[in-house]
Amino acid sequence: MIRFDPETNMDEQSDGPAPKWTKGTQILITFITMFLVCSPILSVECTAISVWPKPRAFSWPTQQATLLSPSFTIESPHHQYLSTSVNRYLNLILSEHFHPLSNQHVNMTNGPTLQTLVVLVNDLAAPLSHGVNESYSLSIPTSGDKASLIAETVWGAMRGLETFSQLVWGKPSWVAVGVEVQDWPIFSYRGIMLDTSRNYYKVEDILRTIGAMSANKLNVFHWHITDSHSFPLLLPLEPDLAAKGAYGSDMQYSPADVRRIVEFGLEHGVRVLPELDMPGHTGSWAEAYPEIVSCANMFWWPEGSEWADRLASEPGTGHLNPLNPKTYQVLKNVIRDVVTLFPDQFYHAGADEIIPGCWKADPTIQAFLSSGGTLSQLLETFVNSTLPYILSLNRTAVYWEDVLLDPIIKVDKSLLPPEHTILQTWNNGPNNTKKIVSSGYRAIVSSSDFYYLDCGHGDFLGNDSQYDQPPGSNQGNGGSWCGPFKTWQTIYNYDITYGLTEEEATLVLGGEVALWSEQADPTVLDARIWPRASAVAESMWSGNRDKNGMKRYAEATHRLNEWRSRMVSRGIGAEPIQPLWCIRNPGMCDAFHPFV
Repeated sequence: MIRFDPETNMDEQSDGPAPKWTKGTQILITFITMFLVCSPILSVECTAISVWPKPRAFSWPTQQATLLSPSFTIESPHHQYLSTSVNRYLNLILSEHFHPLSNQHVNMTNGPTLQTLVVLVNDLAAPLSHGVNESYSLSIPTSGDKASLIAETVWGAMRGLETFSQLVWGKPSWVAVGVEVQDWPIFSYRGIMLDTSRNYYKVEDILRTIGAMSANKLNVFHWHITDSHSFPLLLPLEPDLAAKGAYGSDMQYSPADVRRIVEFGLEHGVRVLPELDMPGHTGSWAEAYPEIVSCANMFWWPEGSEWADRLASEPGTGHLNPLNPKTYQVLKNVIRDVVTLFPDQFYHAGADEIIPGCWKADPTIQAFLSSGGTLSQLLETFVNSTLPYILSLNRTAVYWEDVLLDPIIKVDKSLLPPEHTILQTWNNGPNNTKKIVSSGYRAIVSSSDFYYLDCGHGDFLGNDSQYDQPPGSNQGNGGSWCGPFKTWQTIYNYDITYGLTEEEATLVLGGEVALWSEQADPTVLDARIWPRASAVAESMWSGNRDKNGMKRYAEATHRLNEWRSRMVSRGIGAEPIQPLWCIRNPGMCDAFHPFV
């Protein structure tokens, strides 16, 4: 009998260049690796106990387990957020009783029960901010009744508590022993973006998402709060924006709601990054201030006009007018309120998809253009009038890449100091990432080719003739501009520093999957995000390659099946990635021949 498990020995993510294999060789080796990991045909057993995301260094040579004491406790220093986290994990560990999907091949011992997990933190004062140390070490000995978790900060301790919780299973509860873990993330920024303007999500939906993010060791909830469709954020200094721009009084986020979400994030080690997109995507502002919004409530693509003359890229028009002084009076109040409500050091200022036709439809802007002004000068006026105020409030500005890379309307680089500006890329895959970092800017990668979770569901336009084609017609991407659907393996395998020099790669802060909500709402939220966001979580935490530099998505399939099942048991409606039969018959559902 052979027993093989990729996590039996220390396995550190390689920082060196990956071996150059042919496509066929890589698929063959990947398949053989998976087959050896879990194959009844070769009499190779597969342990059902693993951790997601996979730790950077994990050792479990004995594959032993002992019973967890019914009176198990966690000892930790007092800290406002760590103590809450410890209580949450203690309750989870004692009550979860997760039952793995596949057979357990673990040596159950009759040794002493594990009584205590002792948590030690070196720096209790470190705030939850970008770049905070999230490393931890976990030791669960084969003898004795205590395990130890040592972290540099409380946020690293939270990551270690999650790892420990995944090493407990069954009823009565068993815990893996003889385990040594050394763990830390590759990327400091690991996020999910949720659009709550196009469709509204209750606070409980957002909290459930943040809780699942923490379990996956994701650490930034990018909250795209407002857009042209609705303005659900109730701001104390500008209450009419939500009172008139939200879908209804029951579809608003009050300051108390925001405090609850931010506090919940802190209790789970997840930052909340607010975005109020501007100057585009602001049609909803016109309900309160029609005088500051160009082309509001107009049909997005007038009949008989060319695509280049559209007023918006989808239904829902409106851009703030950079020439109206009232615009900045309102904006100063908005920005001040957002900074007060959200303590994070990053402020997302939007600036994507400035559509020429919208500004050109405004009489005051027409006069400006007729006098020799340009659309890019309009955007520069807007940025010059808002960015200094954002920076004066001790925030780092995050913009979508368009502000610098749009082919028609963009600002001069001199207006965006790299030391105070981060650019989030969503177009042209690694090419735009290269353009951003080679210009000296830090980058957050959200490439729509890989990381957009809404893609592949068609389009939401009514009366759409592209869906009335003769049988046999080429359906292309099914009407989805960013189709096809991004599978978990597509997401897992994307290398966000592809094509960059070593120096350029240091400017990539991390990655973020995005769920735009034209065709999403709370009824599909969990399944649209999970477990695909788990794929980006592991690739951002410990990478998508093994210690030999080989892509490990085949080996990850088994672990993700188990992790998805555990998430479901925790109340997250994650969609399945395979039939249960595949899980019960390891290796039988894997591809051997390359699909090229």
